[in-house]
Amino acid sequence: MSISASTWARLLAVMERLAASSDLGEVLSLIIDSMRDSLAAERASVFEYDKANHELFIRQGHGLPDIRFGADRGLAGEAARTRAIINVPDCYADSRFNPEVDRLTGYRTRCMLTIPLVSLNGDLEGVAQVLNKLPVADESTLSAFDDDDLLVTRALASQAAIAIRRARMLKELVRKEQMEASLRVARDMQESALPAILPDLDRYDIAAAASPAEETGGDAFDVMQIGGACAPVSSAAPRPHSECVLVLMADATGHGVGPALSVTQVQAMLRMAGRLRAPLTDAVCHLNALMCETLPAGRFVTAFIGELDSDVNAVRYVSAGQAPILLVRADGSHQEWDASVPPLGIAPDLEIQAADVIPLAPGDVLCLLSDGYYELRTSSGTTDEMFGLDRVLATIRASLPGSANDILESLIGAAERFAGGRPADDDQTAIIIKRLT
Repeated sequence: MSISASTWARLLAVMERLAASSDLGEVLSLIIDSMRDSLAAERASVFEYDKANHELFIRQGHGLPDIRFGADRGLAGEAARTRAIINVPDCYADSRFNPEVDRLTGYRTRCMLTIPLVSLNGDLEGVAQVLNKLPVADESTLSAFDDDDLLVTRALASQAAIAIRRARMLKELVRKEQMEASLRVARDMQESALPAILPDLDRYDIAAAASPAEETGGDAFDVMQIGGACAPVSSAAPRPHSECVLVLMADATGHGVGPALSVTQVQAMLRMAGRLRAPLTDAVCHLNALMCETLPAGRFVTAFIGELDSDVNAVRYVSAGQAPILLVRADGSHQEWDASVPPLGIAPDLEIQAADVIPLAPGDVLCLLSDGYYELRTSSGTTDEMFGLDRVLATIRASLPGSANDILESLIGAAERFAGGRPADDDQTAIIIKRLT
C-alpha cells in the first residue's frame, strides 16, 4: 500500500483544520467533506453516538435527512459494536445493509465504508460512512474501496473522533458556564428580594437568615414593617396602635430555580397584600388560589404567614403546612403548634374561619425554622440521625438570655457542628422573634 505525497498533504491540512475547530457543527462538516474528497467518493455522513439512549443520529450528511436509530442496527450498528471498519463492495448483496435510507432519498448505494470513530480513551463518539467510490479518470468501470482507502480512513477516523470529543466537551463547558451564570442571576434576584434590614421595634428583637442548599433555594422569608395598625380581624374598625410587622416563612417543594421562583412569587404577592392592608385570612386564601393556578401538578408551598401586633403583644397567623411552630417561654418551657391549613397550591377552595393567635410574654421566643434544620443529618457515626426538635430546643434554651441574633447564631453553629461538614440536603431558613419587655 502506498499513499501519494499529495494525499498525505491533504490529510495533514484536514487534521490541522480539525484540531483548530471547536464548533461541533463545523467539525462534523469537515469530517464528511474530507472523507468524501480524500477517498474520491460521492457522499459521506457522520452518525453521532448518543450514549444515554444507545442510539446513532445524524445532523451532518450529504443528501441525508435527520435520522435516529438504535446503535445495534445495520452496518453502522455493527461498526459501533465491533469498533472495526467494515468495507462492503456491494451493499445490496450484504444482508446487514439497510436499504430504507435509499428508499427515502432516492439514492442508490453501491459500495460503502463504515468507520467507527473511537477516541483515545476507547469511547465511541460516532460512526462515519463513505458511499460509492468514484471511477478513476478515463475509466468507466465502477470500483470499490481498496486497501489504500482503508489506510486513509484510519488516519482520518482517529483525528475525527478526537475532534468530535473535544468539540462536545467545549460545547458542554459553554452550556455549563451559561447555566451557572443564569443561576447566579437567579440567586442574586432571590437574595435581593430578602429584607436587607429587619424592623427595629422598641419591645421586640428580630433576627432571620436563609442558607440555600444549592445555588438557588426553595425557601424564602420576609419580615416587613407596615405603617399603621394591623389589618382588622373582622369588619370592625382597626384600633390606632403601633406599627404592624408582617412575617413570612415559605418553603417550596424541591430545589433550584423553579422552587425559588415559586417562593419569591409568594413573597411578592404577600408584600402587596400587606401594603393594601388586606385581612390576613383573605390574603392567604387569595395566595392559595393563585398557587393552585400557577404551580405544576405535585408542587406546593408550605408557608407561615403572620402579623406581629406589638400593641397586644401577639402574633396572629395562618400556617399552611408549615410546622412545627415553636414558642420557648422565658422560663424555658415550650409549646408547639402544627399547621392550621394545607400547603398552598393543593386545595383551591381553601376556607379559613379565623387566624390563630400566639400571645408573647416578656422573654418569650417565637422560633420559625424550615425543614433544613430539623432534618439535617450528621456525617459521623453509622446511624442516620437528624438534628431534630430536641436539639433545637436545647440550643434555644441555652441562649435564651441573649438577643435574637445570639439565639440565631447559636442555632446555626449547633447545626454546623452536628453536620460535621456534611452538606445540607435542604435549605435552612430561620426567623427568631423575642419579646424584650
